[in-house]
Amino acid sequence: MSKEKIKIKDILFLQVVIIIYTGSGIAAKMAASQPLLSWKFCLFYGVEFVILGVYAILWQQMIKRFELSVAYANRAMVLVWSLLWAVFLFHDQITVQNVTGILLVLTGTVMINLDMEEKER
Repeated sequence: MSKEKIKIKDILFLQVVIIIYTGSGIAAKMAASQPLLSWKFCLFYGVEFVILGVYAILWQQMIKRFELSVAYANRAMVLVWSLLWAVFLFHDQITVQNVTGILLVLTGTVMINLDMEEKER
């Protein structure tokens, strides 16, 4: 999909798909806080697999709508969403290292994609 054909609703849907993916990390953390093989552990572990299955199906739709480089560049947003979930759901603290790491990854992703666009011209 070229730049001029990308619609806001597609970008929003891509972010929703990425948010769904981050739900697997939440389910994994919830499972890890339970006794091994307890019913709650199995429940959260099962939820994680369901989320990953839904994500896999939706991701296939995303790579039909976007160039692969654009779709993967947006996957870097997983770090941002995961940090937000960690703060709001698990009351983790945002550190300078967290923000620096996320900014480095996002900057690197943007630079690589800009370089790829430049080479295509």
